[in-house]
Amino acid sequence: MNEQYKIIAVDFDGTLCYSSWPELGAPNTPLIEYLRKWRAEGNKLILWTCRAGDALDKAVAWCTDQKLTFDAVNDNLPEVIALYGNNSRKITCDYYIDDRAVLPEAVSF
Repeated sequence: MNEQYKIIAVDFDGTLCYSSWPELGAPNTPLIEYLRKWRAEGNKLILWTCRAGDALDKAVAWCTDQKLTFDAVNDNLPEVIALYGNNSRKITCDYYIDDRAVLPEAVSF
């Protein structure tokens, strides 16, 4: 695996798109511009969403309309699968961007 790049896995609903599933909504333009730049610098993007079937197809098409493309959708990168010899259900990435994310440091147990 090429360690010259980083991988971001990004959620769709409420993150890339201000939507209420299964509807589509307005784009999160600052995030989309950041991710386009990130990928243009040679890094990798994974669309990591609960959407499936027709709802997923619509989300991917919506992203394409925003000129945002992904190296994988709801899956690991091929080079990650080859490196580990299997395809884990957990996505391998350096960063997750999700509207539901909580940093462990922010949680009091």
